[in-house]
Amino acid sequence: MTKHLLVTPEADEARKELINTVLEDVNITIDYLTDLKEAERSEVLRKAELMLTFNPAKALKEQEFTFLQNLDFVQLISAGADHIPFSKIPDQATIASNAGAYAQPIAEHVIAMALALAKRLREEHRNMQQGAFNQFSENKFIRDSTIGILGFGGIGQATADLFRAFGAKIMGMNTSGETQRDIDFIGTTQDLPHILEQSDILVISLPLKKQTRHLIGRKELDHMKADAILINVARGEIIEQQALYEHLKNHPDFKAGLESWWKEPLRHGSFELEYPFLDLPNVLASPHNSSMVPGTLQKGLVEALKNIKKYLRGESIKGELNRENFV
Repeated sequence: MTKHLLVTPEADEARKELINTVLEDVNITIDYLTDLKEAERSEVLRKAELMLTFNPAKALKEQEFTFLQNLDFVQLISAGADHIPFSKIPDQATIASNAGAYAQPIAEHVIAMALALAKRLREEHRNMQQGAFNQFSENKFIRDSTIGILGFGGIGQATADLFRAFGAKIMGMNTSGETQRDIDFIGTTQDLPHILEQSDILVISLPLKKQTRHLIGRKELDHMKADAILINVARGEIIEQQALYEHLKNHPDFKAGLESWWKEPLRHGSFELEYPFLDLPNVLASPHNSSMVPGTLQKGLVEALKNIKKYLRGESIKGELNRENFV
């Protein structure tokens, strides 16, 4: 039986060709929401059984969610899902994130931030601008250091592989406390204090859920080493903003590489900070662009389409989301 797929993001001819090529061996018809006339939208939404989307809350009008009564499967192009209006999507629909699709470039970004902070690259650059040549000032050694990775999924595992090449010790945390990867320690949130205390570099790559919002606050930061490095490539809301700012301000040897922020243009409409992180000398910032390498959007789209094929064939899909964790 032919299934009806609705694609909500705008797609040029090259993207449509890619979608058709990946899905050519499954029995499916495809409608592109942005190609539809206003009068056609309600009928297409009513017959849609699958949806490929980035942000349905922006793609659909409020009243249009009521038309999605035949929707069985929603595949996100994004790896994160905290922006999804779960309550508006029919209860029978399975929702899957694009888990791990952008892991490799994000892992490289983690390494770049870790090295820049550990090796004091910005500080010594500024010193040299001012005429200082500190040839014997010390920096941190990655080899034999302990890397704590909160969120040992696709990004966490890709990050661990790169740090392993430096000879670092890896401590991971996930929901099960189990992994097939050969690392030094794996635990759950119950082991968080232990991981924080041991970590020379802490990487946050967790999804934002009810259970992880404000997971890192003043108490957790106080568990960390005075000269530790914290790198967040997940969501800003996992860390209490005030607590992190005050910790960085009061502990100048503590450093943070911040790739993800509390209020960002894509999710919230603008970039805003409650505290002046960018004025702190121990903060290295980037605009949540760690995945933006050549070809990354095409690769992410292909991974999402592969998951749709798995669903249609009755195979095990990746990234299936539990609504209760978000609403």
